[in-house]
Amino acid sequence: MYSSPLFTDRDLFVLNNDVLRRIRYTFDFSDDKMMAIFALADYKATRAEISAWLKKDEDPNAVVCKDKYLALFLNGLIIDRRGKREGPQPEPEKHLTNNAIFMKLKIALNLKAEEVLSIIELAGFAMSKHELSAFFRKPGHKHYRTCHDQILRNFLKGVQLKYRRSEEGTSPSVWK
Repeated sequence: MYSSPLFTDRDLFVLNNDVLRRIRYTFDFSDDKMMAIFALADYKATRAEISAWLKKDEDPNAVVCKDKYLALFLNGLIIDRRGKREGPQPEPEKHLTNNAIFMKLKIALNLKAEEVLSIIELAGFAMSKHELSAFFRKPGHKHYRTCHDQILRNFLKGVQLKYRRSEEGTSPSVWK
């Protein structure tokens, strides 16, 4: 997890780059759409940066997508889907946890707890509403719970199953 002092960039690479790849694949975002989402969060991402972040883990030209850039992308995704909020825009987190990634995706997709649970069930994983709410509490709250990689990956898999276009034309992408 992110809180480990032994956490390396390579570990970060697997999750942040994977989140970026899965979101792009799920919603069939083009390079131009990816750059536009970053721009909504006031970051001018280049096609080369995006390409390097999206390369497979084993590719020697792949580059780690640092927390700041994933936070910028997720903030842009929220703005893309929900519009810019009044007042100053949130600063991108320098340190992103699975809980924060999960929360930002939940906000971007405008999901209620029941919808999140049904998406997770699509991936063959089940949890209670109380377990889910613990992920969205502030650290330090007595019921706060760390979101482990398995939970986030199951959520991302469920999102893909719900939103990704299939060959039969069902579940069309809601974002272009």
